[in-house]
Amino acid sequence: MRPTLHPRLLNGRGGDPGVYVEALHLADAVLFDCGDLSTLTPRHLLRVGLLAISHAHMDHWADFDRLLRVLIGRERHLPVVGPEGFAQRLFHRLQAYTWNLADLIRADLDFEVIEVTGAAAQGGAWPRTRLRLHGGFRPEPLPPLPVTPDGTVLHRGRLRLRAAVLDHGTPCLGFALEEANHLNVWRNRLEERGLPVGPWLAGLKAAVAEGLPDDHPIPVFARPSEATGAPLQPLGALRDLVSVTPGQRIAYLTDFADTPANRAAAVSLARGADILFIEAPFAAADAALAAERHHLTTRAAGEIAREAGVRRVEPFHFSPRYPGEEARLLAEVEAAAGVASRSV
Repeated sequence: MRPTLHPRLLNGRGGDPGVYVEALHLADAVLFDCGDLSTLTPRHLLRVGLLAISHAHMDHWADFDRLLRVLIGRERHLPVVGPEGFAQRLFHRLQAYTWNLADLIRADLDFEVIEVTGAAAQGGAWPRTRLRLHGGFRPEPLPPLPVTPDGTVLHRGRLRLRAAVLDHGTPCLGFALEEANHLNVWRNRLEERGLPVGPWLAGLKAAVAEGLPDDHPIPVFARPSEATGAPLQPLGALRDLVSVTPGQRIAYLTDFADTPANRAAAVSLARGADILFIEAPFAAADAALAAERHHLTTRAAGEIAREAGVRRVEPFHFSPRYPGEEARLLAEVEAAAGVASRSV
């Protein structure tokens, strides 16, 4: 099956962290972190429909203004997901500029900031704040977002974003981007039963996706004009016409210490991922240094990938202390993970 999600590691394995994800049949792209966005064209930046920031260290957040610059003057609503206190950080970032002529710009730019917090995940809600160009980007509180048991933050079309709080000496978010199940109709089975191809199949797939009971009636018709009075068949007699396969899953995990709590949260987010982007700044032999700086080693990154059962691991955020040793670091991750990466 042709992949739907097409992620790109923006700055190689040693540059500032950032992943840009395009999805087939969706206009919006998803951007994880924005330390350095120089590899993205304005056309790519204009497609960003969801911005997910792990934390506000400079190498993850410094190039936000490049995105802001192309959005000003365009009517946009952009959800921004970040850790606790992120709305205030974005507010201060925006206030570095003067907006006295903002009302003369006809198009409004609207940031909706969702803060994923550990306290809220214990049974509460995640804060939401709006920052609008036509309001001078002053914070406007929104009703908080109810916390879901699986960490789902929001949906964008057929995509779902989940998040969890990791510990990097400061709260840092890990993310999972998941596509809804694929539903495909077996054309040969239609032909065997003499059933037509037509708009009725959308209703059949919707009924299967919603898990409706077998006695749910499905109208069968070839053209929209035939929908009224079309013959009905029970869903149970048609269910085998549709195959259901899991959608794609991408996980993005960066900047967290190798602790039992962090490992548990990371594995939960990355479980069964088709691609896991995971930091691996330090070589396995430098575990003490990694612990001091609240980062992973190559071995820890690989072990998390193995426990999560991912299909492919893409390590990144390699420390500059290992010039010319990318192959060695990759080999250490892959040996611990038991799965391979690809060149980026």
